[in-house]
Amino acid sequence: MLNRRTFAQLAGAVALAGVFAAPAMAADMAPDAMVQKISTEALAAIKADRAMQAGDVNRIMSLVDGKLMPHVNFERVTGMAVGPKWRSATPAQKQQLQQEFKKLLVRSYAGAFKMAANKEVKMQPLRGAATANTVQVNSQLVGGGSSTALNYRLERAPSAAMGWRVYDVAVAGVWQSSRYNNEFKAIVNSKGIDGLIASLTEKNKSNAGK
Repeated sequence: MLNRRTFAQLAGAVALAGVFAAPAMAADMAPDAMVQKISTEALAAIKADRAMQAGDVNRIMSLVDGKLMPHVNFERVTGMAVGPKWRSATPAQKQQLQQEFKKLLVRSYAGAFKMAANKEVKMQPLRGAATANTVQVNSQLVGGGSSTALNYRLERAPSAAMGWRVYDVAVAGVWQSSRYNNEFKAIVNSKGIDGLIASLTEKNKSNAGK
């Protein structure tokens, strides 16, 4: 049986794969149906890919870069993690932050992909009306006698043809925007946006050598 922390790592890996690797969805698809589809397909993709199971960061990053879809508002994801100083960042700084944050997420969860066997995603009732502009979709990653919460916040995209976009994910009850905001704000407050970019870049380079 996996311990709770390890299982949460796997849940984060599934969320990461689901957010980044999902195919384009029909504009009229309900938000909970969309999350169920991308979560199930992400888990199946992990199970079928030995390189991802082995934690091959290049393989995972290639998947991320090749299939990042418009229904994921990763700019908002990054902005929430950075906090208020995001608004004063230049377009170039925002682009750098998104790139380095994406690398950080991939490397943080790469080692958990090997634990995907015999796991499945179970959906829970939708929180909020599907007619609202923002909703929360809750699910559980279960298997091997363990389970962990895997929840998503979604917003309606500016264009109706784009449907819904994910803008935050919670693993075991911890919203990733809050988790990283707590880590990033001290750096931003003392060293500014460029200091955070430098810190993330250095961390990613250090993790690449492990």
